[in-house]
Amino acid sequence: MSTPKNSTDRNFRVLSIAIMFALFFMIAFVTGYQNPLGTVIKGLAGDNTALSQLGNLANFIAYAVMGFPAGKLLERHGYRITSLAAVTVGFVGVLITFLSGFITENNTLTISIYLIGAFISGFSMCMLNTVVNPMLNSLGRDQRQGNQLIQFGGMCNSLGATLAPVIVGYLIGGQASSIASANGVFYMAMAIFAVAAVVIYASELQESPDLGKEKESLKVKDVLAFSNLRFGLLAIFCYVGIEVGIANWNTQYLVDHFEAIGQKADATTIAGAVVGVYWLLMLVGRLVGGIVGGMVSSRAMLTTTAALLTVLVSAAICVSGTDVPFISFSSADMSIQTVQVPLNAILLVLCGLCTSVMWGAIFNLAVEGLGRFTSLASGLFMVMVCGGGILPFLQGYVSTNILSSFWLIAGLGIYLLIYALLLSKPDKKAQKEKGAFA
Repeated sequence: MSTPKNSTDRNFRVLSIAIMFALFFMIAFVTGYQNPLGTVIKGLAGDNTALSQLGNLANFIAYAVMGFPAGKLLERHGYRITSLAAVTVGFVGVLITFLSGFITENNTLTISIYLIGAFISGFSMCMLNTVVNPMLNSLGRDQRQGNQLIQFGGMCNSLGATLAPVIVGYLIGGQASSIASANGVFYMAMAIFAVAAVVIYASELQESPDLGKEKESLKVKDVLAFSNLRFGLLAIFCYVGIEVGIANWNTQYLVDHFEAIGQKADATTIAGAVVGVYWLLMLVGRLVGGIVGGMVSSRAMLTTTAALLTVLVSAAICVSGTDVPFISFSSADMSIQTVQVPLNAILLVLCGLCTSVMWGAIFNLAVEGLGRFTSLASGLFMVMVCGGGILPFLQGYVSTNILSSFWLIAGLGIYLLIYALLLSKPDKKAQKEKGAFA
């Protein structure tokens, strides 16, 4: 008896959605483990705190290099080929990172190979980001369901970001001098990429009806004529730097704090658990943002969150000498324990509620009125994700004190507030001159 066509289509659709959700998870997980591994790089680099961000920098700089090529690959070859290429590149990147842990005689060589792995992994993350959002949107039966699938995908992304620092922090424990201590994470990442590659290769992902068709050639200079987009690109650059910088430097701050008070064995584990809550709050914020998104404008959402983030970060810098109880884990047996965590770190963790909804709000404001230029603007947005590597790296050099370096984050928050209030207004003049809706 043959399988009914509608049943086959339903199974095909469910499988495609499951693959995209898994890839959403991997984007955050592979990006997220660069953060706790920064503690290892710091040790290998002679306890140079600023160099702890090298892996993160390499991972995000790849977006600037791969942003447009990834879009072209998707446009010419479709979801299946682009996804397959992305997971293959991701496997290679994680494998190189894994192999760097076996070089123990030469720290410079270890770091160099690790950075090559992080850079190649960044290529994969950029390619996957290019695929998963439009793919999930197309899998929805209508625009509303497509957006709903993207929100669920965002939850998988947040879950990956939450688990990465917790798991890697636990695995490293007191062995912060060894990349190989996180081998369990590399095994898992490579296994997921390998399974995804087999499934994608054996399946026929739904393709865009426009695949293979000639498209209008648009120029970057035309889309940059829109002032709300120009300032919006800078805003997204700043936003990703804020999101990553808070997590990464809060981790380093906590590791230094617990090592200073004689808890070196559990320093990375506790830091991972605390920063994991930051990513968890981003998941919560996205859920709330999805609920209220239809009732609150993007401008109001960005204004509120940018102002609150600036206040929280400023307070975190100014508050000192106060600890609060926090639930963490013991690196020895993964048992739950209560530890005293600096209030500064908790205030920074709370910023996750603010950063959770900023991407969508900035994107909506930046592309308002762009019409046919929106797809090109999306490609530019992907390039500007490199701010997640550049700004946290720069943060390591703006101050000799980790806590005071967060003034850079506060300043970036102020820019986002200015963008929301003044710089994000649709450019009516450019719309008319460029024929955005032609």
